[in-house]
Amino acid sequence: MTMTEQPAESAEKESACCARHDDHVGRPDAEPPEPARERVNRRWNEVLQETRVTQTGVQILFGFLLSVAFTPLFRELETPDKVIYVMTVVFGASATGALIAPVSIHRFLSGQRMKDEVVAAAGRLMVCGMVLLALTIGCTLLLILRFVVPGVLAEVLVGGVMLWFALCWYVLPLLLRRKAARRAEREQA
Repeated sequence: MTMTEQPAESAEKESACCARHDDHVGRPDAEPPEPARERVNRRWNEVLQETRVTQTGVQILFGFLLSVAFTPLFRELETPDKVIYVMTVVFGASATGALIAPVSIHRFLSGQRMKDEVVAAAGRLMVCGMVLLALTIGCTLLLILRFVVPGVLAEVLVGGVMLWFALCWYVLPLLLRRKAARRAEREQA
């Protein structure tokens, strides 16, 4: 099953889950529940904003990476550095594809009354694209630092940066999501 072939039952569960989180059900200061159509439109607009931010960064980085192969210094790279470069370009191209895919999906499915499915697929592609973007940045940093710092220090520094990305981009959001779920459970009890 592809990302766009989400079963209706799964889409309903996700919609219900998002309704709980988005509408702050059970909170005394909560606004009236958001209608499903407004919620999916709001979520789509949020995905578009996130896509705009990440697309710009990945496209600039990818363009830079493509130009590197045409510099005189590139011919002097040793095999390990050329392997890192190829991996970096592949990650960058893949990230670009994943982060632009929501626009293509929307264009092809516009008017098909599939916005819930489009939003769900776009969300998954954004997460995938962010992982690929982190790998692209990590490999780019590794390629550069191997020229600048001696020994294994480049790998250590890149490992630290990748750990930082993992904490900021993945661990923190998951912790916040867990905290919100616990709060919602307490409020419903």
